[in-house]
Amino acid sequence: MMDPVATDSSTPSTTRSARASQGPASSNTDKPRRARRTRMTGAERREQLLDIGRTLFADKGFEGTSVEEIAAKAGVSKPVVYEHFGGKEGLYAVVVDREMRQLLGMVTGSLTAGHPRELCEQAAFALLDYIEEYTDGFRILVRDSPIPQSTGTFASLISDIATQVEDILGQEFKTRGFDPKLAPLYAQALVGSVALTGQWWLDVRKPKKAEVAAHLVNLAWHGLDGLEPKPRLIGHRKN
Repeated sequence: MMDPVATDSSTPSTTRSARASQGPASSNTDKPRRARRTRMTGAERREQLLDIGRTLFADKGFEGTSVEEIAAKAGVSKPVVYEHFGGKEGLYAVVVDREMRQLLGMVTGSLTAGHPRELCEQAAFALLDYIEEYTDGFRILVRDSPIPQSTGTFASLISDIATQVEDILGQEFKTRGFDPKLAPLYAQALVGSVALTGQWWLDVRKPKKAEVAAHLVNLAWHGLDGLEPKPRLIGHRKN
């Protein structure tokens, strides 16, 4: 007599129940999915490249910055940079033009007071505000630009600001009996001294901004012979 053959005693229904109690079989779908990267619009990518370029140009200068580094930091390939700006020169030109317009707008927009001395204070504060808030931009502007800009150079920008101050000084010269034809000379001297002092203050950041503005206006307003021992600000702004 043959021995009975060993078989699985569980019935098909029992097996299905056991499998159901164990939960669904593991599969590739159980693995955590990678979060999809949100694709930037063309405008967003352009702004990203401008921000990255601005930081690199301020830190390393034009010559020390490469398209490869800009692209790597943006997580894109070099052709993307060329597509938006035509190359490093195009990106640099846009960065510089933006900064020059920002600075000129801040200075000209600040000249709202009626008293000439307070107007000088406002101009000094505007430049110092720009240096404080847009430090990278100022570092880029004060370097010699390696390529022509549609808005000119930093020197031409300072000249544009001086033209704004020139009108103010001309009116004050007439009131005081001075030759108004000399207003452009004094305007260049005043704005130039503020710009150079701003370059120095960019790194040292001492004394405080309001004190720097007070001393600049003290020199411009009184001259060396009439310097106040402790210069004060007459406008409403104190910091």
